Amino acid sequence: MNNTMNRTSLAAAVAFFSLAILAAPAGFAQSTTAAPAERKTQWNGYDQLHFQVAERNAYVVVPKQAAPGNPWVWRARFPGYHAEADIQLVANGFHIGYVDVAGMFGSPKAIEIGNQFYRQMTEKRGLAKRVALEAVSRGGLFAYNWAVVNLDHVACIYCDTPVCDFKSWPGGMGEGVGSAATWQSCLAQYGFDEKQAAAFKGNPIDHAEKIAAAKIPLLHIVSENDRVVPPKENTYLLRERLRAVGHDMEVISVPMGTEKSSGHHFPHPAVDQVVAFIQQHAAVEAK
Repeated sequence: MNNTMNRTSLAAAVAFFSLAILAAPAGFAQSTTAAPAERKTQWNGYDQLHFQVAERNAYVVVPKQAAPGNPWVWRARFPGYHAEADIQLVANGFHIGYVDVAGMFGSPKAIEIGNQFYRQMTEKRGLAKRVALEAVSRGGLFAYNWAVVNLDHVACIYCDTPVCDFKSWPGGMGEGVGSAATWQSCLAQYGFDEKQAAAFKGNPIDHAEKIAAAKIPLLHIVSENDRVVPPKENTYLLRERLRAVGHDMEVISVPMGTEKSSGHHFPHPAVDQVVAFIQQHAAVEAK
């Protein structure tokens, strides 16, 4: 009798787990690892699924109908700022992803968290292998530093007033205002003293050759009177180095940012251009 009961229990267990696998949501890769716990909210009328990666908050905004190949945008820092393009993109079938690496300034620790997030999005959630990176301000450090060690996974990069050299901000070693307290935090993240930071060759401006070799499409928007992240020390310096090795970037130039933000913020003047750029380079061709 005990043998009969054991066989019955085993059959029931097999049936249960088989049904569980068949019931897995579409778009998620089958895995022996349990999917992360999620909390659902709404973002501009779309489901926003919140979860954690390496004990950091993360989310994905899910379109009503995913575009072929599940293209997606990865927001790096300040994901709610100038989100007009993202709203159009999710309406067009893009997913929007974000993981919180605030306070890490594109350091190796941030890049490793980014790698885990990327695997979560592509392997477990079935999104496209090549992602459109979007960065705002200091998020430029993360976007380019992640891209340069994941060149095959980057469809394009769009940046809004990005920091391309931490010596400019928060270091304040050029014409920008800098931030003394934030600079100390940045040094701590990298484990640098001032001399080591000044000699460091791992900022976005130092990645021009690798970005050019990978032919990654680039679009930046800058404010000409930006005293926080001066374009001359960041976007324009990176563009100069790209051109020297046969690559280029598109730049949308805003003459004047707001005085309250020291020129760093402004109403977005070219949302449709950003949407077209990302769709052109990150949409997945139907097979």
